[in-house]
Formats: sequence, structure tokens, C-alpha cells
Amino acid sequence: MIAATEDDKSGLLAPLKNPTFRSVFLASQLSSLGWLMQTVALSWLMVTIATSGVMVALVQAASTLPTFFLAIIVGAVADNYNRRIVMIVGRSLMMASSAMLVVLMALGVTNPWIILAFSFLDGCGIALADPAWRASLGDMLERRHLPSAVTLLNVGFNTVRSVGPALGGFIVAAFGPLVTFALTTLGFIAPLTALWRNNWKVRASSLPREALMTAIYDGLRFVAISSEIKTTIARGTLFGMAGTSILALLPLVARDQLKAGPVAYGILMAGFGAGALVAGLLNPRLRGTLTQERMFVIACLGCAACAFSLALTSSLAIATASLALGGAGWVTAWSGLGVNVQLASPRWVVGRTISIYSAFTYGGIAAGSWLWGTIAENHSLSWALAGSAGTTLLVAAAGLRLPISNRFESELEPSGSFDAPAVALDLKPRSGPILITTEYSISDDNADLFLDVMRRRRNVQSRVGARQWTLTRDVREPSRWLETYRTPTWMDYHRLHHRLTAADKQLDAELLALTQEAVPPHTTILIERPTGAARKSSPPVPYVSQK
Repeated sequence: MIAATEDDKSGLLAPLKNPTFRSVFLASQLSSLGWLMQTVALSWLMVTIATSGVMVALVQAASTLPTFFLAIIVGAVADNYNRRIVMIVGRSLMMASSAMLVVLMALGVTNPWIILAFSFLDGCGIALADPAWRASLGDMLERRHLPSAVTLLNVGFNTVRSVGPALGGFIVAAFGPLVTFALTTLGFIAPLTALWRNNWKVRASSLPREALMTAIYDGLRFVAISSEIKTTIARGTLFGMAGTSILALLPLVARDQLKAGPVAYGILMAGFGAGALVAGLLNPRLRGTLTQERMFVIACLGCAACAFSLALTSSLAIATASLALGGAGWVTAWSGLGVNVQLASPRWVVGRTISIYSAFTYGGIAAGSWLWGTIAENHSLSWALAGSAGTTLLVAAAGLRLPISNRFESELEPSGSFDAPAVALDLKPRSGPILITTEYSISDDNADLFLDVMRRRRNVQSRVGARQWTLTRDVREPSRWLETYRTPTWMDYHRLHHRLTAADKQLDAELLALTQEAVPPHTTILIERPTGAARKSSPPVPYVSQK
């Protein structure tokens, strides 16, 4: 059994006590309601004007592909610019896309490629706004409330599914897609107003903004080093690819298998949203009794059972009940994965880790939408759904090799203290590259322990920005060891030390205890200088300072 955390005791609704979070969250739900109504209208419009099952499935794929292609860039933007402004820009793009769609529909200009194009443009707005919104949770809320906040976002969105698609189906049936698109456009006013009126405090950094390419490189490297985030991304990508058939093929289930129209499609989506709501309410209690891996496996089983039931039934009631089970599994899986990414990421890189995670998982969803749509068109809808169910069971079994960690807290927050060394040269923030070497004197008796500590140190230093980290040993004087790494600029050297946590700095004490007392560790900081061309001024001075 897992001991209940403080967050579990606070409950799912605890983040709503924060007025800023509450305002933005509720406004976002209203816009999500409109967006889901528009999704129903687009999907049903595609069903009526396209005969290809692939084109129907690609409506969802088109809205998710921008997240895959733009993720790392928008993540770096979210970490280096005002996240509130980034969210406003993303929401404005979504509103502009919906408004243009209204104009084209009013003029009678519509075809499958226009539908996909505006789904893609909507996806671009989501790709820009969503990482900044999720990364802002840690700015708005106490860290102990992050699991509930992440779950609340998933529950909120999937609960809106219980209203939006049904409402969208009725509006499409009664008034047509044009009215639905117009209402969606108006719905985007709410989040823009909430973002404009609320301005939350963000922990200020004493360092200048990171260069975009450096920020991208640092984000990719952090994810590559973090085995916990890599595992979460792998399982999430596979789950998205396997389980997306439930949503991607649902218009075809309603039209071909149930022989029904848009109202029935809305009812099916309502069942999915109802299951998500129930699972979300139970999520805090389940986190106190089950591991993240076990919850994820149960979620996979629920989605597999849903897909398999949809493959066999022609009853609206049974299909709706099955979708409730699928919705419960869907929100449980994504909530657990999202919490892990948030808590495994320090604030300085959280926008990038969320974006990379979103890129792969949305890429998996897009690939799955295409895959199951292709199988449905070339074979049958039942084969596609059954194949999805079997694949989802394999994703659950993957936990034997790639188990999800059971993280409740984060130990990755920077300590915030760094005394910059005095230097003899007039270094600018962009001066560099910088070469840092630290010499250790280690006896043979402590060599194995020293190597164990240095393995951890390599991970720590590389995670926060060290490049080309190496450890060498003097072949003529075996007790002499040399740690070497580089940073692109002098400011990146400062940034590296500002990112270190208290636990990271504790490694210095462990290394000091292993060194020979008469020869303490000695660090030298150098700056590289070009030697390829002659210079009339004074010769380059590689040595900068020692400490």
C-alpha cells in the first residue's frame, strides 16, 4: 500500500481555492466546450462530404500534429518568455482560426482539405498555449497541489466531453455547422478575458533570457538524461497510439455500426466524458492506495475493454457504457503520466519537458489515428477496434520492462545560491566557450567509491548544462584525477550553477571526504581562444581564474 500524501488529503478540488487558477481554469473549460462542439461539427462535416475513413480519422490527427512538430520550440518559448503572454497569443490564434472558418462556411467554401487545414491551425494555437498553461501551474499553485491540478485539467477537459459533443451534435443537427463554428469563436473570448485580467507572480531569475537554440538543446538533453521522463514519454506515446481509436473512429462507429446520426455521436461522447468525470473524482483516493504503474495498467485494461466492446456491439446503450469505461481509463492514464512529468522537472525546464512529452504523445495519437483509420478503410471497422484493443494490452504489459515511477514529490528545485568566482579578465555574458577542470587526489583505496560518486556527478552536471563532461586519470600519477566539462558561454556557466539543487551540491562534500587531506580539490576556469589567425594585439590568455 502507498501512504497517502498531503495532496491526496486536500482532494481534487483544492487547486480551485486559488482565485487565479480558478478563473483561468473555468474560462478554459468554456472555450474547450466550444472547441469540442467545433470538433464534432468538423468530424461530422467530414463524414458527410468525404467517403474515405482515413480522411475522417485525420481530422483528429490534423489537430495534434502541430504539437508534435512545434513542441520543443514552444516549450523553450514557455520557459524563457512570459507564459501568460504566450497563452494569450495561442488562444488568439485559435480564435482567429475559428473566425476564418465561419467566414469561409458562410461563403459556401468548404472541402475536406479546408477542414483539415483549419484543424491544423487550431492545433497550432493549442501547441502554443497548452505547454505555457501547464507550466504555469507551478507558478500559480503550491507544489503539493500539482497532482490535483494536473488531474483536474484532464478531468475538466474530459468532463466537458460529456456536454460539448452532445450539445454540438444537437446544434449541428438543428442549425448546421456554421452556427457551431460561430459559437466556438465566441467561446474563445472567455479565456482571453481571464488571462488579460489575471497576472500571477512568477519567480524572477537574476540571469538574462536563454538563447533559443541553447534552451532547446538544454531541454532535449535534460529529457535524454532523465530515465524517469523517458519512460513516461515512451509509455504515453504507445498508449496514445494504441488507445486513440476510441475517439478517432467514433464518428464511423456512430454512422456505420450504430446506423445513427450526430445526436447519437454526441451521446457516445457524453458517455466518454461521464466516465472521465467519475475517474477524476476517484483519482486522489486511488493515488493513495495504488502505485502509478498499477493505475496505468488498470487504465489500459479499461481502454482495451472499451475498444473491444465497440468492435462487437450495435447497441447505442452498450456502446455508451463501454465509452464510460474508456473515458475513465483515458483520464486516469493521462493524469498519472502528466503528474510524473511535472514532478520530475525543475521549474527552469518544465515548459520544455512538458512540450517534448506532448510532442511524442500527440505524435503517437496522430500516428494511431492514421493507422486505425487505414485499417478500418482497407479491412473493417471491427478489425481496427479489435487491433487497437490488443495493442493497448501490450502497452500495459510493457510495464514489465518500462515501469512508471511512483513519484509524489520533486527534489529538483534549484538551491538558488551561487557565488561567482572572481576573474582577471573582462568577461562578457557571451564570452566563451568556457572550460572548467577540477583536479582530485584520490588514493587507490577510495578509487571505486570515487567513481561511483562521479557517475552521479556526471548525470547532475550534464542535466543542468555541462557539455563534453569527461573524467581522466593520470597514467604516471594514478592518484591524480581530472574532471573536465565545457559551457558555451560565461553566462551558461553561471546558469549551470544556479540550476544545481541542494542535493546536487552535496556531492561536493562527498568528493571532499574521499580526497587526500593534503591535496584538496582544485578547480581551474579557462576560456578558449582561437589560434588560427595572427593577431597584432596581445597574445590570447587561456587562463582566467582559479578557485
